[in-house]
Amino acid sequence: MASLFEKSITEIKGIGEKKAELFNKLGLKSVGDLIKFYPRTYLDWSKLTDVDKAENGEIVTIKATIDTQFRETRVKGGKLLIKGTASDDTGTVRLTFFNNKFISKLLKFGETYIFRGRITGGYGLPEMTSPEFLPEEKLLSVQPIYKLTEGLNQRAVSAAVKEALKMLPEEIRDPIPDEIRKKYKLCHLSYALNSIHFPKSLEEADIARNRLVFEELMVLRLALHRLRGKVKSENLHKMEKDYSAEFESLLPFSLTNAQKRTIAEAVKDMQGAYTMNRLVQGDVGSGKTAVAVSLSYTAIKNGGQIAFMAPTEILANQHYESITKLLTGTGIEAVLLTGSLTPAEKKKVYAKIESGEAKFIVGTHAVISEKVVYNNLSLVITDEQHRFGVNQRSALAGKGKSPHTLVMSATPIPRTLAIIVYGDLDISILDELPPGRQKIDTFVIDSKKRKRAFNFIKNNIDEGRQAYVVCPYIEDSEIESEVMSLEKYMGILEPEFENYKIGVLHGKMKKQEKDEVMEKFSRGELDILAATTVVEVGVDVPNATIMMIENAENYGLSQLHQLRGRVGRGKHKSSCILVSDTDNETSQERLKAIAGTTDGFKIAEYDLKMRGPGDFFGERQSGLPQIKTASLMENVNILHDAQQAADEIIAVDPCLLEAKHRMLKAAAISLFRSNGTMLL
Repeated sequence: MASLFEKSITEIKGIGEKKAELFNKLGLKSVGDLIKFYPRTYLDWSKLTDVDKAENGEIVTIKATIDTQFRETRVKGGKLLIKGTASDDTGTVRLTFFNNKFISKLLKFGETYIFRGRITGGYGLPEMTSPEFLPEEKLLSVQPIYKLTEGLNQRAVSAAVKEALKMLPEEIRDPIPDEIRKKYKLCHLSYALNSIHFPKSLEEADIARNRLVFEELMVLRLALHRLRGKVKSENLHKMEKDYSAEFESLLPFSLTNAQKRTIAEAVKDMQGAYTMNRLVQGDVGSGKTAVAVSLSYTAIKNGGQIAFMAPTEILANQHYESITKLLTGTGIEAVLLTGSLTPAEKKKVYAKIESGEAKFIVGTHAVISEKVVYNNLSLVITDEQHRFGVNQRSALAGKGKSPHTLVMSATPIPRTLAIIVYGDLDISILDELPPGRQKIDTFVIDSKKRKRAFNFIKNNIDEGRQAYVVCPYIEDSEIESEVMSLEKYMGILEPEFENYKIGVLHGKMKKQEKDEVMEKFSRGELDILAATTVVEVGVDVPNATIMMIENAENYGLSQLHQLRGRVGRGKHKSSCILVSDTDNETSQERLKAIAGTTDGFKIAEYDLKMRGPGDFFGERQSGLPQIKTASLMENVNILHDAQQAADEIIAVDPCLLEAKHRMLKAAAISLFRSNGTMLL
């Protein structure tokens, strides 16, 4: 199988240089690539519907015999219209085609075909317009549907895949050991590869897909275990004394039990034999920064230096201000290092870092620039971990001699997934909010009540507060007409709030423009910030008390929760208003779910179960290899089994040296290498 990835796709019968270029656009360059180019879905032709049972508006598959000759007519505009009929034992259906003069040759009088299309009413007979069709004897019960590019149709891709499958060796070595396959009731790789492409039934496709998903998730687990083994190194910055209690005594507030537990777990790591690699996962407002500063305090008191990396300048500035406040009276100097500093300012900061005068360095990617030389970097911290890749985390750690690593995420991920996705890290969860954190009331309304919502916002602004309004898209050209764009929304918002100051924020703006608008809103110079989801991760604006989200059904629940977390950060009562006109029952149920709880982890679990196909992490988890077959949301049970199987293998053969595990080892190494991560 491995050698097929070395054979050019042009070695497949029927694929020349020109057609190969089209396949290349889909990322398919080798025979192996094409074999692993799995269908995105299937058309099931096996479930036939009698003509008299076919309901108007439904897409159905019928088996019928052509019982009239096709007639051609020209209609307005010069279009060619071809009409005929076909019947089964229960009734007759009219068949209509446009501009296809070959239909009368393809569909012959008296012969039986399988037709698939949408039923519409027409002249007393049910009608199908331009249905797909196959001769009865050529029927594939289940037709694979592949992702396409212009110039390639389903028939061409299917034909190429069939030829590629013929090139597989007669006996394919299966990377999953026999005992694992038997225990978890998995089919052989040979069966899986053939049946994922051309199953005889949807059940057969499921058997194949489950096995391929299992393998993919198991290999990911093994790869992350291997990565953890490489990252695990001797503790060169052992914390001789724990200063956590001393730090807490300096705070004007008490830490939660969850914060204390997390700090204790991390300090234990930093006092142990190996370097700490820990993820602190906490909901919005759970106090991750205080945890980070406590650990930094202990590290600095033990002679170390800290680097804290945030994804944006706005967040870096915010963290710098928070950290400076928390360190008041400790004698510890914190410095800010971002790209917008002048060369002279940077030079001054570089000197303080290199001399060791600056103990706590807060910044953006600038903290990993070549010019930064640390004095004794013992702890590195990355905030909003999903915005950084494994490589960037590695680059920051590489600035010192095996420093401890703390990564933080405010995006709740169900523990099941966190264990597999952050497999190279130990995990601490802040599952408790500090006292005084405002509860956010969440309301679901339709657009008819938007006027009342606007009046509610005006009342809040008149009392000195501020508000966010969020739309899914920037411009109308990006979307269907019923979805609210920011461009369209401003036409509604500005007349309603003509006496108020409105700022606009979206992803197409230049970084400097975004920063200026956000800073104005932060300073209270704007009453309303109209934005896209670019505000999902942003600065704290304690004075903002309302988050209004249009077309709320277009967002994942975890994303809605993140947006809601922009408010409720001050002493004033806060609200989140979800506007949706959807009549989809599932969407309505999801919106009710988020209105009913503010627990980010419960919402993430619910989101995992309810959302449709796709990657739970979207594009955020940069640095992880792409998972081709496995939708993490749809495969929680398989994920659990795959993780268990991987752990069973690791327990007996941690380095995957046994002959039966060598193919898994090669796959694990390949998984990260193909993504540019060379930590393996």
